[in-house]
Amino acid sequence: MTKIGRRQIYFFLACIAPVGKLVFLPAQLADVAKNDLLFPAAMQYLIQTAAVFCVLLLAKRGMNFFELLANTFGKIAARVLITVYAAFLFFAALLPLLEQKLFVQSVFYDTLPSLVAFAPFFLFTAYLCSKPLASYGRTWDILGPLAIVGFAGILAFSFGSADFAALLPVGAVGFGGIWKSAVSAFSWFFDAALLLPLLGKFDYEKGMAWKGALFYLAGGAAVLLFLAVFYGIFQETAVNQLFAFSTTSKYFSGITMLGRIDYIFIFTLGLVMAFYVTLPLQGGIECLLLAYGRKKYLPTALGVAVSAAFLTTVLLLDYRFGDVLKAITGAAAWIFPVFASALPALMLLLRRERRETA
Repeated sequence: MTKIGRRQIYFFLACIAPVGKLVFLPAQLADVAKNDLLFPAAMQYLIQTAAVFCVLLLAKRGMNFFELLANTFGKIAARVLITVYAAFLFFAALLPLLEQKLFVQSVFYDTLPSLVAFAPFFLFTAYLCSKPLASYGRTWDILGPLAIVGFAGILAFSFGSADFAALLPVGAVGFGGIWKSAVSAFSWFFDAALLLPLLGKFDYEKGMAWKGALFYLAGGAAVLLFLAVFYGIFQETAVNQLFAFSTTSKYFSGITMLGRIDYIFIFTLGLVMAFYVTLPLQGGIECLLLAYGRKKYLPTALGVAVSAAFLTTVLLLDYRFGDVLKAITGAAAWIFPVFASALPALMLLLRRERRETA
């Protein structure tokens, strides 16, 4: 079986996962927290870092996600639990896919109908979802450096336009506003949940848990820097900038002579994001395969079926994004900390020794 390397896990945590936080999240944070948007983001990163540490620590036991559950609860209960978890990952995939659709349609193909502009993306997801999840490791070796180049380019073009004094005074919205903003951001922070289906597909090495946590924090620091630049540029109008990383660089003075050369970096980050948003779909399918067996054509059939279902869902919600965002960041926000933060910590309490009947 193909194994994911330690370096590839670190690339995901430090370089690829942050890209999913650069589209709608900055405007969402600015909506409530305003100039204090760094604080709810930092709170979320600290919570997720602890969850990432727990998941990587689970890898020490040498069992995959299903085996960990079956070892404690038995196979029947484990199938039920992992099916519920797959449902969570499919639910978590909805907002990133809608972000990707609106981003692609608005930034790259603003004159094309939704079906024409975005339907081909689901051929891409069907292909990726039919492949073993562990094969993503080789892709991360390429996407990691691309994410670094794209992010560095966007920051280089944006930094000079930012007025960091706009972040003052600190604490203007109070703890209540910061906490409310942090709660509304839960749906962007479920990276630890994406690691659970990868258990058993990488070997634990000494210190991997705390090193992985540090790499994830490093990615978080980069996101916080971008948020500071983002608010420093747009200030009170930041809440209206829905496609954050595609807008900050357009005020670079050299663009008037050179044209929108920043699109090189926007395309680069867009490519990385396209792979990132498929991970919840792949993780959900992997959970089902772990529970019910990896029959010959089942991965391909599930990949096609899931992609077709989400294509239909995304098109049906074409003009309802505001309602979906309000529901996911409001009434349904509690789902994410339960599955992406509390569950990895609770799994450390599961039976450690392999049970022969499991």
